[in-house]
Amino acid sequence: MKKSLYLLNVCGLSMYKKCVLYDTVRVPPTELGEDIEISVSRALREKLEGRIDRHLGMIVSILDIVEIGDGHILFGDGAVYYDTTFEALVFQPVLQEVIDGIVVEVVEFGAFVSIGPMDGLLHISQITSDFMSYDSKKARLVAKDTKLSISEGDKVRVRVVALSLNERDPRESKIGLTMRQVGLGKYEHLEEERKKEEVA
Repeated sequence: MKKSLYLLNVCGLSMYKKCVLYDTVRVPPTELGEDIEISVSRALREKLEGRIDRHLGMIVSILDIVEIGDGHILFGDGAVYYDTTFEALVFQPVLQEVIDGIVVEVVEFGAFVSIGPMDGLLHISQITSDFMSYDSKKARLVAKDTKLSISEGDKVRVRVVALSLNERDPRESKIGLTMRQVGLGKYEHLEEERKKEEVA
C-alpha cells in the first residue's frame, strides 16, 4: 500500500524551491494517541528530510501539512499509514547556475564550497589559469603569479559545471564548481575589480 513520493506542484526557479508533494507515511502505534498532524509531520521529517530524489533534489525541510487522508492499516502491522499532501523546501542544484558559497575546507586538489545544504568541489584546475600550490601550514591554495589565495571562510561566487546526485547515499553526491569565468571568483577580488572599473 506504500506509495512513492509524488510532486504535485512547484514554485521557484532557483536552486531552492517550495514544492507541494504527496507521500504515504507510517505512524507507529506508540504515537496514535497524539495529535495526528503532529505525528504525521514528525514521520515525514524523519522519512524525507535530507533525502535526495533524482527528480526533485534534496528535501531540506517539511514546511506544512496540506491534507491528511484517512489512515489505513496493514495486516500484522500495528501502525497506521496516512496518504499525505504537504509543502516542502527542496534544494536542487542546476547545471550552469551561478551561486554564492563559502569555502569550508581546503585540500591539495582544491576547495570544498558550501552552497547551502550540500558542498561542491572547486577543483584546483577550476580556480584560475595561474599555477596554484597548496600551503599546508596555512591550509590554503596560492596562485604563483597573481598571489590569489583560497582559504577556509572565503566567500566565493561559482558556477555549477558538473552534477551527480546519489539517491541511495547522499554523501556520495558530487557537485563540480568553477571560478574560471568572468564575474566569478573570490568576493574580495571581485570587489577590487569593480573598484578599478569605477576609477577607469
